[in-house]
Amino acid sequence: MLFLASVRVSLPSSLAQHRILGGAAVLAVTQFTASAAGLLRDRLLSQTFPGLDTVDVYIAAFRPSDLLFQIFIMAGFSVALVPLLARYHAEGDTRQMSGLLNGVVAVAAVLFGVIALLLCLSFRVIAPAFTQFQGESLELYIRFARIALLTNFLFVFGNAYGQYLNTIQRFWMYGLTPVLYTVGTILGTAFLTPLIGPYGPIIGTLAGAVVYVLLRLFAILRSGYRLAWRWWHPDLKDMGLLMIPRMLALGALQLELLVFDRVASGLPAGSVTVNAFARNFQAVVVGVTGMALALSLFSPLSQAAAQQDWKRFRLYVKRGILFMLTFTIPASIALVLLTPVAVWLIHLASAYVALFFTCLCLYAVSIPFESMNHLFTRAYFAAKHTTIPAILTVINGALAIALSWLLAPRFGVFSLAFGYSIGHIAEMVGLLFFLPGGTRVRKTEF
Repeated sequence: MLFLASVRVSLPSSLAQHRILGGAAVLAVTQFTASAAGLLRDRLLSQTFPGLDTVDVYIAAFRPSDLLFQIFIMAGFSVALVPLLARYHAEGDTRQMSGLLNGVVAVAAVLFGVIALLLCLSFRVIAPAFTQFQGESLELYIRFARIALLTNFLFVFGNAYGQYLNTIQRFWMYGLTPVLYTVGTILGTAFLTPLIGPYGPIIGTLAGAVVYVLLRLFAILRSGYRLAWRWWHPDLKDMGLLMIPRMLALGALQLELLVFDRVASGLPAGSVTVNAFARNFQAVVVGVTGMALALSLFSPLSQAAAQQDWKRFRLYVKRGILFMLTFTIPASIALVLLTPVAVWLIHLASAYVALFFTCLCLYAVSIPFESMNHLFTRAYFAAKHTTIPAILTVINGALAIALSWLLAPRFGVFSLAFGYSIGHIAEMVGLLFFLPGGTRVRKTEF
């Protein structure tokens, strides 16, 4: 009898671990593919515009619209939409899942659309607050930023549909659509640049966003989603309350990137690009290891919380920590050792190699800490605790901004990577310190 009981206990545990690792493996493969496409994009951009001044403008132009998108849209999607959808998914209620998604998409599209339109009309006036570009570069920045607003408007739909795919654990389509989005930029750079000059990459990016949205919509329609125009859903009230702290957190992170680009745009040409390329390589490792594991755990954590199965919830967190440390520490070391390969992959001019290497080393330090932050924040979100992660993310962003701003006159572009790493270390320490209280949730809180 004891043997049979142990089988009954261990079997679900084994299946749960298999699902976690299986989902993480799919996301790791698709994230690696997306990252490889991103590296090809970076290589093509640096080859097509070797002076990097146009690439500087292209990268920086997305920051204002990304800031708005993260604050007003992803704050709700990332913290509340998956747990709310997971509750209905656990009950097998696809009708309510469709109703909730339809209401969220309608409200989010109208909200972001109005804000984006106002920013687009006023961008020429406020652009100098976002960047230190001058003359022709400033004019190009304004035009690129307006196109970026349209791209992010499409992402309102694409990311909402992605949360549905995450909830039902359709990870292949969830992970492959970003690859096709990046392919749009690659094709635009290669084939449109000879025709329309520096606008080639950003028009290709816009086309990639269209494909991204349509494929995700097709995938969820095949999975049972019913498309309809709905202005409201009762869960939107809860979602609004949960997203307020996350708005501050994501706003802090996007403001950090905006300030980074503003600081770098006042440094020698190429500084924005070198910093962005180094962080892109760091993001490859975080995406393939930390983000993949965190995303694969998010839906199981949310379902465990929805069913108030806190023993299973804590088991998922503990396993996530073990997997995260096992994968991210060796990966960060490997990234530093493979720096010459990274330089070759992006076809970086020799004048920028030393800058790139130092930045990459500093960013590599942050990999295990940022990866753990992804796991811990999703554990809090699944349990519908958003305040502590929000406060700590704001501290992360504020610390990174302060260090980069103060150290830039002396250390230049290196100050950005240093501030980024210190910010994530501070956030992880705080999340870990408060984690037991954040995950031992009382049933009465639900």
